[in-house]
Amino acid sequence: MPAPLAYDPIRCNGCSGVLNPYAQVDYRTKLWTCPFCVSRNHFPPHYSENISETNLPAELIPQFTTVEYEIQTQSSGPPAFLFVVDTCVDEDELNHLRDSLLQTLNLLPADSLVGLITFGTLVQVHELGFAECPKSYVFRGDKDYSPQKVQDMLGIAPMRGGQMTSNPATAGRQPAIGRFLLPVEECTFALEQVLEDLQRDPWPCKQEERAQRCTGSALSVALGLLESSVPRQGSRLMLFVAGPPTVGNGAIVTRSKTDNIRSHNDLLKGQAPLHKAAVDFYRTLSDRAIQNSVVVDMFACSLDQVGTLESKSLVSRSGGLIVLADSFEQSVFRESLRRVFERVCMPGNDQAEETSQMGQLQMGFAGQIELLHSREFKTAGAIGPCASLKKGGPSVAENEIGVGGTHAWYLGGVDPSTTVGFFFEVTNATTTPLPQHKRRFFQFLTTYQASTGHTRLRVSTVCGQWHSDPADHTPLAKSFDQEAAAVLMSRLAVHRTETEEVADVMRWLDRALIRLCSKFATYRKDDPSSFRLSPEFSIYPQFMFHLRRSKFLQYFNSSPDEQAVCRHILTRECTSNSLIMLQPSLLSYSFQGPPQPVLLDAASVRPDTILLLDTFFHVVVFLGETIAAWKQQGYQNQEEHVNFRNLLEAPQNDAQMIMKNRFPVPRYIVADQYKSEARFLLAMLNPSITHHSEVSNGQAIFTDDVSLRVFMEHLMKLAVQS
Repeated sequence: MPAPLAYDPIRCNGCSGVLNPYAQVDYRTKLWTCPFCVSRNHFPPHYSENISETNLPAELIPQFTTVEYEIQTQSSGPPAFLFVVDTCVDEDELNHLRDSLLQTLNLLPADSLVGLITFGTLVQVHELGFAECPKSYVFRGDKDYSPQKVQDMLGIAPMRGGQMTSNPATAGRQPAIGRFLLPVEECTFALEQVLEDLQRDPWPCKQEERAQRCTGSALSVALGLLESSVPRQGSRLMLFVAGPPTVGNGAIVTRSKTDNIRSHNDLLKGQAPLHKAAVDFYRTLSDRAIQNSVVVDMFACSLDQVGTLESKSLVSRSGGLIVLADSFEQSVFRESLRRVFERVCMPGNDQAEETSQMGQLQMGFAGQIELLHSREFKTAGAIGPCASLKKGGPSVAENEIGVGGTHAWYLGGVDPSTTVGFFFEVTNATTTPLPQHKRRFFQFLTTYQASTGHTRLRVSTVCGQWHSDPADHTPLAKSFDQEAAAVLMSRLAVHRTETEEVADVMRWLDRALIRLCSKFATYRKDDPSSFRLSPEFSIYPQFMFHLRRSKFLQYFNSSPDEQAVCRHILTRECTSNSLIMLQPSLLSYSFQGPPQPVLLDAASVRPDTILLLDTFFHVVVFLGETIAAWKQQGYQNQEEHVNFRNLLEAPQNDAQMIMKNRFPVPRYIVADQYKSEARFLLAMLNPSITHHSEVSNGQAIFTDDVSLRVFMEHLMKLAVQS
């Protein structure tokens, strides 16, 4: 992709599609034909004068199917970052959080705006622009405040388009920028002073009660402040929370510790009385965030649940991030927070440290994506971190999949790893087959505000062939991408769990797999032994096997909060990362040779090997029984056993390489065979050896789950049935 083009795009007069390499150009008459609506369009004068077959603009060069424009007529101010900090924490936790926030200030661009809100029993909005002494405005935690009420209590005038609105009711008021939101370079000292003086919530809390934590009210006040000061300018509301909300709107549990936080069983049986109201409240907040281009991030650091299940819609629909850790001291939190503010690498700079300081932030704001395509199919929907912009039309299918009923979606916060899956419905009837030369076209128009304040439009155009013979499935089979299909099916399954029982979703997955194998496998009717899958389909069934056993669909051994976070990350990550979540990778290290990938199977566990498991969320170094015993005896510290030392270090170095560029930072675990941490590996393995097996090689797994072999036997039997 070339550097951003410093001019506005050329659009089709018929469908508003953007000029691309697949447009047919008549260099004699200076006309171009849109591949989507087949309209003929004139080039503007400055194009007509210079364009020729040997002198093409960047958007017509065949290699540049993706180009990015920097829109010259639109520009916003610098982004705003509002930290919303939970003070119902221990002193040690508060110190670690304070250190992380102080380090974060050094990572922000000098001209970006920053503000601070703290909450516990009450919500405090800190006025950083008041130089004489620390000053804050206090809101009750058990009340909900409208944006107008927040403006009145803070005494600020609302802003529109960077200008104060002229309203007699707000005459004499000052804007929030300069009081509650200031450029980092102007308020660093004041903000550091407030953070240094920050104390834990002073309100007394009985031993049998939970802390009064008004997370919902704090978010509502924070959104009200951003709505009044930087509407549609691009801002991030970064929530740091250490426990469940217990008072006000959005509460998920009462203060009394005799009332347990909702579990999977409580949700299934309808015994979570606060759940639905909290979900509705955060959904309402997400509408406000979308309307004002606010990205909401959530950093939840607690051994208890904090309500990410209820607030997931707020984070996901605004394009935000969720990081789940045990404490603010963990590297999972500290390093993940640092990576949010990583910079774009600048070309021509060899020093990594200078590069990270000179480039712009790798984040965008107020993202929107619009989809144009050929007339032979319709848009059914999208699944990912997006919300509908409710733009219907003849190109939109009636049957919705995911977020449907539109051909444009709000993305909010975007970064290099943001991924959305799109679903389509082919409308061309099989009775009127398409001609052989017919091609299909897609165009994705992504608008976002860069961290520099400039508005950019990224245009990606895709072209492909049609296959029109319903009797011949061979071209379809040859073009099947089983990895992408597995990821799309997993997203679809996760989306369906929001409205359907998990058992029904599993049955739907099974039926879809059986239909696929019946259609594309080669076999003799009613003869399972003759069943064969071509290489294009061969590993798809095992992806489905691992999806059925994963924490995305299984309730066992995960809390509702943890499962909600895992589902959120699955629906926004790229194909390669999603596949690691579905079927983790496993490497084996031994004295027999270099590291090699092995099957995710109980038979791969050996006493004289080290295994490196990558589940995306965890990176586990698993020491076999013999290796663990040698390590405990300290052989690695003796010079004559340098090879053993190297063997121990190799998986640790590879684990650090895996964790280096991943977000959120995975949890790092070193486990010995037959010790408690070994469960992180054993839970992922195919149980080919169980306590009922007579095989001695490998490690027996105590489970009643079926193995991959039994799963495949049942699949083959059902697929070949006449």
